[in-house]
Amino acid sequence: MEPIEKNLETMAALEKENKFYNNRPIKTLLTLYKGNYLKLLRAFVCFFVKHSPVWFTPIVATNIINIISSGEGDQLHKIVINVSILLVLVLINIPSNYLYIRYISLATRQVESDIRINLVKKLQVLSIPYHKHLQAGRLQAKVLRDVEAITTLSTQFCNSIVPIILNLTVAFTITISKNGSVALFFALSMPACFFIVKLFRKRIRRTSRDFRKNIEEMSATVSQMVEMVPITRAHALEQVEIDKVDSTVHKVKDTGYKVDVLNSFLGSCSWVSIQVLQVACLLFTGYLAYKKEIQVGDIVLYQTYFATVLNQVSAVINIYPDIVKGFESINSVGEIFLAEDVERHMGKKKLKQVEGHFEFNDVSFKYEDGLDLVLDEFNLDVKPGECIAFVGESGGGKTTLLNLLIGFMKPTKGTLLLDGQDMTTLDLHDYRRKIAMVPQNTILFSGTIRDNITYGIPTVSEEKLNEVIEAAALKEVIEKLPYGLETLVGEHGDMLSGGQKQRIAIARALVRDPSVIILDEATSALDNQSEMHIQQAMKNLIKGRTTFVVAHRLSTIIDSDRIVVVSGGKNIENGSYEELMAKQGAFYELAKGRIG
Repeated sequence: MEPIEKNLETMAALEKENKFYNNRPIKTLLTLYKGNYLKLLRAFVCFFVKHSPVWFTPIVATNIINIISSGEGDQLHKIVINVSILLVLVLINIPSNYLYIRYISLATRQVESDIRINLVKKLQVLSIPYHKHLQAGRLQAKVLRDVEAITTLSTQFCNSIVPIILNLTVAFTITISKNGSVALFFALSMPACFFIVKLFRKRIRRTSRDFRKNIEEMSATVSQMVEMVPITRAHALEQVEIDKVDSTVHKVKDTGYKVDVLNSFLGSCSWVSIQVLQVACLLFTGYLAYKKEIQVGDIVLYQTYFATVLNQVSAVINIYPDIVKGFESINSVGEIFLAEDVERHMGKKKLKQVEGHFEFNDVSFKYEDGLDLVLDEFNLDVKPGECIAFVGESGGGKTTLLNLLIGFMKPTKGTLLLDGQDMTTLDLHDYRRKIAMVPQNTILFSGTIRDNITYGIPTVSEEKLNEVIEAAALKEVIEKLPYGLETLVGEHGDMLSGGQKQRIAIARALVRDPSVIILDEATSALDNQSEMHIQQAMKNLIKGRTTFVVAHRLSTIIDSDRIVVVSGGKNIENGSYEELMAKQGAFYELAKGRIG
């Protein structure tokens, strides 16, 4: 199966099976662990074995005290038996603890990995408009910090909550089997501790939510600051950026301080309550022993188990802030998983081949948060193989037209047909495999020039690669570089000039041998000589392919089959260069200013 087809199946499965539920973090967490329940069960069995010395030590101590205090004859063998049993249980702790950690880690790390990879998959199917509203820094905080918090929550549940439940169960079972009055005392004491949690619950949730949002805001601000460093330095605005980051950092500091103080106060209140209750237990069991209702050694047993009960309650109180933080992170990551603004391709028509016949029929478009129409009943019929150039003032709708042609956006009204088919009914993922685009802002990734040109294409012959390099006027550039095609371009291609980066982007588009070519200011960063080479090469390359060009240079569009003047979201004039110049209309005025 080809990687692309495999990815499509994965994306379809992701859309069908959603493990996140809106504001239901516990249900979400349980669903996330589906497929790992057997590992967890094995882990808890191992925990029961490894933790057994903690439960049996009070029993052994009580037995020894009662044996000694009974005053009976030779009872040394009973003491030896008790100690031997305890020693065996202690030694078993080593293998059982290893197995416990192993199964817990296998489960939690698998869930952590699944969340991250599924988060990436979800981001790949979310629509382009949705991505435009996402801030990279906030997204990074979700992928790194929030997923880590979910893992911590999972670990807390496995290492704390379940052991707490087991400890309480064992302590109450043994206590009930020996003395119902003491067990009742235990049960009546617990609500006092949980009452403390109730007092702090809302404030802890609120401060945790505020802290998480401030962390995301800080991450977004820092990310933006890094991107802006060249502009900031060029305009001597370093202090402006420092002040922005300083403001968000102080918000994180203040909110973090509130979280720390609140958690500390909660811990102090719970500790005092526990100490008071333990004194009360000692007084109660001492009274029962004084009345001969229990043996003297039983005081140690009950005091130890009561301490176990209170310590488990205290543990719940202490990890409660982490649990709230984890639940908040589940809701945070869930914002991405529950987003419905996705591209759905399954079940839609696939074109065996793209002829390149496009028809805009009264196409209007408006952004969701916009007031005015970007396109207003736009009409245009593009024949297969035509080269169409869009020109006009900034904000007229040219880039929006290209986004509609790629399928990034859908018309608000009207229809856009491709080879007679409404594009909203087509499998756009399959369609995009047959087109190539060079965006206005050149996007390169860290890697070699070869990697960037052949991005997403596993096998490209050297002959084909050389042909593309020649066509994109890259040959001389590559020959001058120290490692040729294997030269690293740096992050975002920062080791190259703007013109060199744009030529690599053009080569990346051309190597795909597309049916449709979309060029958004593809030659804007090239010098006149390089542009001349590319234009000559592209005359041959675009022959027989439908091509759309947005450009502000007259030289780039002069040889187009048709030039379309876009103004106010409408097609106000179109024709060849000669026809439009002869009309002396809108294009003529633009051409006098050399387009702009």
